[in-house]
Amino acid sequence: MAASMRLLIRRVIRLSHTNVNVTSAAVSARAGCCWGPTTCRCFSDAAGDRSTHFGFETVPEMEKAKRVYKVFENVAQKYDIMNDAMSLGIHRLWKDMLLHVMHPQPGVQLLDVAGGTGDIAFRFLEYVRSQQERQQRRATRSMQTPSWQDISGNYSAEGVDESQESRAVVCDINKEMLKVGKQKAESMGISAAGLSWVVGDAEELPFDDDQFDIYTIAFGIRNVTHIDQALQEALRVLKPGGRFMCLEFSKVTNPVLARLYDAYSFQMIPVLGEVIAGDWKSYQYLVESIRKFPDQEEFKGMIEDAGFYCVQYYNLTGGVVALHSGFKL
Repeated sequence: MAASMRLLIRRVIRLSHTNVNVTSAAVSARAGCCWGPTTCRCFSDAAGDRSTHFGFETVPEMEKAKRVYKVFENVAQKYDIMNDAMSLGIHRLWKDMLLHVMHPQPGVQLLDVAGGTGDIAFRFLEYVRSQQERQQRRATRSMQTPSWQDISGNYSAEGVDESQESRAVVCDINKEMLKVGKQKAESMGISAAGLSWVVGDAEELPFDDDQFDIYTIAFGIRNVTHIDQALQEALRVLKPGGRFMCLEFSKVTNPVLARLYDAYSFQMIPVLGEVIAGDWKSYQYLVESIRKFPDQEEFKGMIEDAGFYCVQYYNLTGGVVALHSGFKL
């Protein structure tokens, strides 16, 4: 209930800001002057007709969200198969690297945004489970020949509750993607304990402030209409000291590899989409959306502008993919 009320309040505030912008733009237009390059917009822009990119196509902002939803609704059933085909299976290594850098410990609370098919959440739960088993083995070995400090520590720890269990929340705006993720979890025998599936928009997350230790978004943020707003939401829902991690296609650093990558992307991936998923256009969009996404340094700056600190990135496969990371104060 608190999260729903908070979401409603944010929408009311945004609407009031829009009304202020409309009034300001109308006054400026009547006066025939401009207050400056950052505040002067035409009346139609302020009224909600601002444009953005959908791949290489320019579309109204309101239309992009609907078209992106349709893309992932169309590809949901073949999404994992196409990931393997398009990346030759390398996407699995990229996601493994994300977990290696994350290095989550038992008790950590994860929010995986745009994570419909559950790849990151499944890896997270498995990684945490392996960490728990490792800690238990160490504890067993230490108790075989306990020192007086160990014995004293055990007595002092009696009656103290164990640390909170880890939890992974998969949040995606697309119900079809979440449906596929749930089906995959069942087929893999992954327990529902500690795993939740939530329909939600990255720009208006349905969670209270300071809820999660780690926020991840893998290959999803480039599809968001307002990236800056999604970053602000990530900051809001993270606990102080929480970590933001984004895995996304980026700019290839090697010129030779860049040419090969472009040729493969534009000539092969849409064809694979047509052959495997029966959908050329959706995969043409996905290829084009990669080229419209900011490069590593620009995106790093956007994350810092959102309020994160210690922001850094790692190039994977020559910059085909970049892993960005930052922390909330």
